Amino acid sequence: MTQENNLSVTFEKRGAVALVTLNRPQALNSFTLQMHHDLWAAFDLAEADAEIRAMVLTGAGRGFCAGADLSNFDFTPGPDMVKRADPGPIIDQAFNPTTRRIQALRMPVIAAVNGVAAGAGASIAMACDIAIASPQASFIQAFSKIGLIPDAGSSWLLVERLGMPRALALAMTGDKLGAQQAKEWGMIWDVAEDSVAAAMDMAEKLSVMPTKALVATRKLMAGAHTRSLSEQLDQERDTQSEMGKTHDYFEGVKAFLEKRPANFKGE
Repeated sequence: MTQENNLSVTFEKRGAVALVTLNRPQALNSFTLQMHHDLWAAFDLAEADAEIRAMVLTGAGRGFCAGADLSNFDFTPGPDMVKRADPGPIIDQAFNPTTRRIQALRMPVIAAVNGVAAGAGASIAMACDIAIASPQASFIQAFSKIGLIPDAGSSWLLVERLGMPRALALAMTGDKLGAQQAKEWGMIWDVAEDSVAAAMDMAEKLSVMPTKALVATRKLMAGAHTRSLSEQLDQERDTQSEMGKTHDYFEGVKAFLEKRPANFKGE
């Protein structure tokens, strides 16, 4: 087991699983620009290690992530205050790249939502492939309370997960959604007393599966709503053909025919 610590993110290797922890508990793990960079560095470490085939993303302390750290925005009175307080650049330079990085990782990512996930924190949790929350966790679209709109992917992810009526009501009201209801509504996969332990169990299960096929499934399903059924059938055919060239495909079929457990390598 190896571990590396930055100021705002910790990285721990547990066998074939990377445990990445947002580590600003005093601020409910709200994001500074540096924290995004530290998170990207943790992603780089995981991707560079061929032994790592799944990731768990969680938060230190009592919160998962409270979104952006608003104390980093400059509201000092002056002629250029509007420009300095503009949230657009930080979204473009930090939050959007973080969401895109999660969706592009070469391994499955499981969010262990250990506490409140507010604003972009909820977006980050939904951007992961699977989310498991503790019973005390909650999801809050806090944007409307400060005159903003859902970002970091929430306006897309909410509609995809919940449908328009629930997504729009949550986004407009900013009301808290508890973990159990989030599961019932389809925002997350499961609720577990120890969300990190449950997420690690899930990650360990996925880490011995055919990694390339899992990530290809993510990509295939994420784009499904943009295609007709006929187009999706073609996409399935082409993706299946690519998977047919992998070690794990040949190993999986051989193991099935030989009635033995498959030894997938993620290749």
